[in-house]
Amino acid sequence: MDAMEEELKCPVCGSLFKEPIILPCSHNVCLACARNIIVQTPEGETPPQSRSSGTSDYDYLDMDKMSMYSETDSGYGSYTPCLKSPNGVRVFPPALLHRHCSITCPLCHRSVSLDERGLRGLQRNRLLEAIVSRYQQSRAASVKCQLCDRNPVDATVMCEQCDVFYCAPCQQRCHPSRGPLAKHRLLPPTHAQAGIAQPAAASARKQATCVDHESENYSMYCASCRSPVCYQCLEEGKHGKHDLKPLAAMWKQHKCQLSQALNGVSDKAKEAKEFLVQLKNLLQQIQENGVEFEACLVAQCDSLIEALTRQKAKLLTKVTKEKESKLKTVKDQITHCTMKLRQTTGMMEFCLEVIKENDPSGFLQISDALIKRVQGSQDQWVKGALEPKVCPEFALTVNTDPLMQSILQLDFTQNKAETPTVPPAPLLQLEKCCMRNNSATLAWRITTVQALPVEGYVLELDDGNGGSYREVYVGKETVCTVDGLHFNSSYNARVKAYNTAGVGAYSKVVVLKTSDVAWFTFDPSSAHRDIVLSNEHQTVTCNSYDDRVVLGTAAFSKGVHYWELSVDRYDNHPDPAFGVARINTMKDMMLGKDDKAWAMYVDNNRSWFMHNNSHTNRAEGGISKGSTVGILLDLTKHTLTFFINKQQHGPMAFENLEGVFMPAVSLNRNVQVTLITGLEVPKSIM
Repeated sequence: MDAMEEELKCPVCGSLFKEPIILPCSHNVCLACARNIIVQTPEGETPPQSRSSGTSDYDYLDMDKMSMYSETDSGYGSYTPCLKSPNGVRVFPPALLHRHCSITCPLCHRSVSLDERGLRGLQRNRLLEAIVSRYQQSRAASVKCQLCDRNPVDATVMCEQCDVFYCAPCQQRCHPSRGPLAKHRLLPPTHAQAGIAQPAAASARKQATCVDHESENYSMYCASCRSPVCYQCLEEGKHGKHDLKPLAAMWKQHKCQLSQALNGVSDKAKEAKEFLVQLKNLLQQIQENGVEFEACLVAQCDSLIEALTRQKAKLLTKVTKEKESKLKTVKDQITHCTMKLRQTTGMMEFCLEVIKENDPSGFLQISDALIKRVQGSQDQWVKGALEPKVCPEFALTVNTDPLMQSILQLDFTQNKAETPTVPPAPLLQLEKCCMRNNSATLAWRITTVQALPVEGYVLELDDGNGGSYREVYVGKETVCTVDGLHFNSSYNARVKAYNTAGVGAYSKVVVLKTSDVAWFTFDPSSAHRDIVLSNEHQTVTCNSYDDRVVLGTAAFSKGVHYWELSVDRYDNHPDPAFGVARINTMKDMMLGKDDKAWAMYVDNNRSWFMHNNSHTNRAEGGISKGSTVGILLDLTKHTLTFFINKQQHGPMAFENLEGVFMPAVSLNRNVQVTLITGLEVPKSIM
């Protein structure tokens, strides 16, 4: 009921309708609100029309015209800019009303001039009053406090003057029973609601009377004026040339039209609910896919960081090895150079001590060897011996620019889910699929939203024997009816969708079972123009004394089929013909005279079989009023047999029948027969 509440609110005051009246545009306003939005116009002027800018007629008045008149003599009500309804519609305080006034609909802004009756000339919407009353009664059980900030609790009282519902704490705080508020009348909420609803309900139950003649009840409906009228209105000639209808008949007709329109809206509402479920499922899928994608992204980035960390460790290991190698080389060189320097220094000190000695013979005894030793020591300090074997710089270079560029360019490529793909498999809506006779109606829909819209569908059926599929429909519709299927057969059906990306997968296969027996009527489109059909195309006669042909609506190409024709009228011993025919058989002569019909023609005494104007197998016995002619078409054995009053008449009439056959009859004006279908083959015949 809460969804309907907006339909029950006045567009001016924003509250539930009270004494609603119907404006000429079919919108409704409260009677009190209508008094507030009346605009008075000087004599001879037309009411203001809706403006192209979309500004409401209540947003302003023509200030140039207002300057020409005072408030007392111009006829305009004073404009109060600060006074607005809850819905944003500007209202005017009541003023002294003159004859020339108009009212503008606050919804569609259509203005209409009122006659001397004023608002009394507008009809009161008693139906809307009754609905509002029922709605108020349904809400009376649990009325909530209107002043609670959060989580309103049930109201305990309602102020009759303030028209506000209070819970006990809010009533003590906002509406104490003292001072100016002491005189206000506080009622229990249920009594208050009942007090509001009962007068409206009582008035709604009161039979509606004419606006112009209050003592007269409505009796007719004027389709031209689209309003009910009373007997006195008709007597006065107000609707003399109008299209008048009985009130009860139009009431039922409009109820039927509204019900039919509601059925369409109901289907759309059902689709909308299914779509909302689909959207809610989509929300959940997006949430789940978002969490999954975030986890995947984190894992991918963590993997990159882990790979970069491992590579960093490898590079650091190389740097460490290079550093340690350089340090070892330098340390070895320091050790070697230190040892040689110590040796050279010791030798130099020894040589200096030798030079200090004054013993020539002793000096010469060792001088040669010492000179050679000093010279050999000098040769050890050749060029390069006093140069470092390594340089302090590392001959290693890491170029991170390409990697950094790749990291900066790291972004999402088009997601697979958003990549244009073929449509998913459609869902066959079994609740909308149905079989009738040898026709199948299938309905389907796409269950998921796709990046590319579906351009069309392909419906396929097999041959009824489990054979290969064939296309029976290609198009944009999601409902298809296939006619001309074989009776007593099971068909497999499937559907697929396609778009610019290609053709999607097939739906699940649904099995369609046609009727075991054939239900059909005579086909008016195939009948000769002299043929007369009645009884919902099940009874046939003719306007001509010549024989005329009519075919049935069914076509048979396989299976065993039996139907009968009851003779309703038989005068002057005519010879009607019964049998089967191709769809293009001649219609202006007796059935069987061409090569496209196989028939038995019979009078009151005897019968003959006829095909291609060849008469064979005369048999005694005929028909009369009340007789029944049976036709057995056995396309399993490819034969045609006739029966009169449940007994086989003559031998098997025709053999080797191949192709598609339709039930057929030829007769003249002296005969009337009724078709009886949906019959199983009698066991006595089989």
